[in-house]
Amino acid sequence: MFHFRALSRLLINETKTYTTTKRCLNKTPVLNTFWERDDKGGYRDDRKFPSFKDRMRDGLKELKQEIALWSEEVKEHFDADPIMICRAGEVDVAWQFENVDALNKWVVTSDTDNNEGFSKCSLDLTNSSTAIFSGNISMRTPKDGRVKRAGYCNIHTIRPRKSFKRETYLDWTSYNMLVLRVRGDGRSYLLNIHTRGYFDITWFDMYHYVLFTRGGPYWQVARIPFSKFFLASKGRIQDKQAPIPLDKVTTFGITAAERYGGEFNLEIDYIGLEYDPNHTEDFAYEMYKTPKYIVAV
Repeated sequence: MFHFRALSRLLINETKTYTTTKRCLNKTPVLNTFWERDDKGGYRDDRKFPSFKDRMRDGLKELKQEIALWSEEVKEHFDADPIMICRAGEVDVAWQFENVDALNKWVVTSDTDNNEGFSKCSLDLTNSSTAIFSGNISMRTPKDGRVKRAGYCNIHTIRPRKSFKRETYLDWTSYNMLVLRVRGDGRSYLLNIHTRGYFDITWFDMYHYVLFTRGGPYWQVARIPFSKFFLASKGRIQDKQAPIPLDKVTTFGITAAERYGGEFNLEIDYIGLEYDPNHTEDFAYEMYKTPKYIVAV
């Protein structure tokens, strides 16, 4: 009788322990490979947000400006022609550098900003109403045991928005060409078209193409079809390619990052869009059907 009671108590204790352990396991969060914590992709975020009182004060200061922007949107909605006729051979300028306010639409970054290198760059206005993207690419890596390669500088536009801080997209569906008038230094630069979607799995989708420049004092006009851009995510070219969703463009950027360091200089006159009726290519890259779960999306 004594042994039976002792055995019963032992089984009850083991059952309690098992139940407690099971509950702890159920509380463990599920790991999702595609989930992203934020749109910075794991980089640190040093932003210090103001208090609620300060946000209310700043919001009231911007209220008049936002209402004026909203009224312009209403006028444009009623005045705009719903049918857009693309004029072949004419370039619609998207970004030009006529004054200092044009520079406020661009963000300048380098590997120094994230403590991943020692490159420096800037975007400056010239007396000829052009912008110069220049700097120094340093291939030296920090001695932290984490960074293996360094050396990049980048500029990109800020995301377009409507009134009252509503984010929106650039609609380029009526065009099939990207046109740039630049004066380079012989280096090659990477053109970036960011198409951030709603879901976190598409936050880092970016389409690239290489802009080859020639040194010397002469300007060059580069006309690059959108069908030539290839898809990458976080710097990795994807096996499964697709055309650019031209109605979901968020930002446009230019990156200086080559395998040799030194000074670089790219002067930009304008960046525009064009419709070429002679260009009928939808997508330049031939894709092959592969079994499921073989290619990386």
